[in-house]
Amino acid sequence: MAPQLRSVRGLHHGFELSLAAHPGLPREVGRARVAQALAALGRCCFLRQVHGREIVEGPWVGTPAGDAALASRAGVIVAIETADCVPVLLAEPASRLVAAVHAGWRGVAQAIVPRAVAALVERGARPERILAAVGPCIGVCCYEVGPELLPSFEPAAHAFFHPGAAERFHLDLRGLVQSQLQDAGLVSGAIDHVAQCTSCAPERIPSFRRDGRDCGRIVSYVGWAAD
Repeated sequence: MAPQLRSVRGLHHGFELSLAAHPGLPREVGRARVAQALAALGRCCFLRQVHGREIVEGPWVGTPAGDAALASRAGVIVAIETADCVPVLLAEPASRLVAAVHAGWRGVAQAIVPRAVAALVERGARPERILAAVGPCIGVCCYEVGPELLPSFEPAAHAFFHPGAAERFHLDLRGLVQSQLQDAGLVSGAIDHVAQCTSCAPERIPSFRRDGRDCGRIVSYVGWAAD
């Protein structure tokens, strides 16, 4: 859990490993376990994540395509799933707005994180009051990428692509998300990090790059309990 979000009365959040992150566990089973565990708080809503820039407002029926979910009322818990991509949870206590963002490199390049912040602002949030928690993701230590990604991140690429071996780079995806949050108006002190590298922690955290498609998923969720 993140200190900033944990301090807000009535707000619930988490980066769930014990219920949903088992290798080989079907994703629908992990989702059902988390939804059942959170049932006393409200309805847990999941997306069909597509590494894009679409934002969906809950509650909804089924699993619509999107990579950011927001909620404007109590009893709606929005959730996303990751296994190397960056999970970002946002909350604005005064307006009681929340969002959960799935930010892989494609989503970050398409500004999914600042788009989610803007969606909250459009609904009455103020960026300087938004609190953020950035969860476990693949770290710059392990995230080796090719030079073909550089054009997607210009002009910021020089700050977040670090030279690696054989003309490859190490991408600081967490740093990019931090930079985008601050550029969107969040105060740096309002951004918490659960700074664990998914690829470095094989005993605890799923990593798609390390273990493949059946690695399991972290479920990250946020919302206010039902009144």
